[in-house]
Amino acid sequence: MNQSQLFSLLTEVSTQKCSVDQALTILRDLPFEESTVAIIDHHRALRTGVPEVIYGAGKTPEQISIIVDRMVAANGSAIVTRASRAAVEAVRVNHPDARDYQAARLIAVGKFPEPQTEHYVAVVSAGTSDLPVAEEAALTVELLGTRVERIYDVGVAGIHRLLEKREKLWQASCVIAVAGMEGALATVIGGLVSCPTIAVPTSVGYGVSFNGLTALLAMLNSCAPGVSVVNIDNGFGAGVCAHMVLGGKRCG
Repeated sequence: MNQSQLFSLLTEVSTQKCSVDQALTILRDLPFEESTVAIIDHHRALRTGVPEVIYGAGKTPEQISIIVDRMVAANGSAIVTRASRAAVEAVRVNHPDARDYQAARLIAVGKFPEPQTEHYVAVVSAGTSDLPVAEEAALTVELLGTRVERIYDVGVAGIHRLLEKREKLWQASCVIAVAGMEGALATVIGGLVSCPTIAVPTSVGYGVSFNGLTALLAMLNSCAPGVSVVNIDNGFGAGVCAHMVLGGKRCG
């Protein structure tokens, strides 16, 4: 929706030719921008509570920089996942204050809501090798406005480490369990907590882990009810899901 269309719509609302509810429906469906490199969905947050996020893999630094510029101009913020070092440098040309989260390969530009403090998502990783995916999940949750508690390096090979954190797990409103190898962490957590568990298989492991396929299949076959599974290494998807589980609308 361009400026003249928006002006016409608001004029119709002000003259009562269009109801507020009708205008809201139109705004949910129409607004996007055709830039030189992408068609940007500026009102996704209005429809879903979660803004469009730039997936950096496969895009050039120049393309990412252009999309970030347009999203910040329209909405005041932008998130890039799977960002290369070259992409960070390109974005910082116009946005020197861009936050660079190297472990998660994520860039955040602009203003984001402060995480609420009443409820939280526990992000749990099996090992240090799972941290890039775990941090992608945790930062996604935080940038969308939901509080996170991190519980890292507590895989089942030393299960006493996980059990020592059981109080924090029990108080969580949702748990994201991030694990490679055989992916057993999600089932163990699913058997301990009363809240939803979102399992994230990672591509961490030796040969027959098949780049995360073994963990994915193990999590899909979990005997613990209440365990849901996202795709291999999809920390972003898990973070969005957890935010929505908590009824998250703060990012909008």
